[in-house]
Amino acid sequence: MIFCIEDEESIRDLMIYALNGAGFEAKGFADGVELFEALQQEKPRLIMLDIMLPGEDGISILKKLRCKEETAGIPVMMATAKGTEYDKVMGLDLGADDYLVKPFGMMEMVSRIRAVLRRTEAGHKNEPKLLHVGCLKLDPETYTVFVDGEQVQLTLKEHKLLRTFMENPRRVFTRDKLLEIVWGIEYAGETRTVDVHIATLRTKLGKCGGYIETVRGVGYRMGEGKE
Repeated sequence: MIFCIEDEESIRDLMIYALNGAGFEAKGFADGVELFEALQQEKPRLIMLDIMLPGEDGISILKKLRCKEETAGIPVMMATAKGTEYDKVMGLDLGADDYLVKPFGMMEMVSRIRAVLRRTEAGHKNEPKLLHVGCLKLDPETYTVFVDGEQVQLTLKEHKLLRTFMENPRRVFTRDKLLEIVWGIEYAGETRTVDVHIATLRTKLGKCGGYIETVRGVGYRMGEGKE
């Protein structure tokens, strides 16, 4: 199933017609409200998303899709009349998988959708497994972390720290070992850097922050996920 979000009915109908003719099931929606209502009932293989929409624009919708656990992994192709480099970069940086500038041909649209699906669905077969500890979940493929289904924004260093712990539950890591793993063996800073990052990470993880346990005089470890 492909979801097409386009406020111009004639274009939306043409997109659905072209997708149906190419062997895809497709549904059309005029705005973000209709999209999120549909997502409560069904998860599509891909979302075609226009930027210029009534009410909430496509960029805002894309941010929401990427911040929700249940929609973060759905491929999104932006379709818009806005063709400036800034708009393209913004969409791609926010997690769009491809970008089409209007006017575009229906054959090109179908071809690009097939290419995105080949790339994303093939990647899913080989992607690292999701890591779970209690109410905490980490997706190594998308660099996303969720606490009770809500995404938490982490820096790359914080993400690498958390992943190290979650991949090795109950293993105790010294500060020096964490410096070697996360910052690199040639890092010249002090071990205090680890403590600062752990403190910030715990704060960001909220109710799950206590999962990262201090082993006095040694270092840190990932606990059993009990709040």
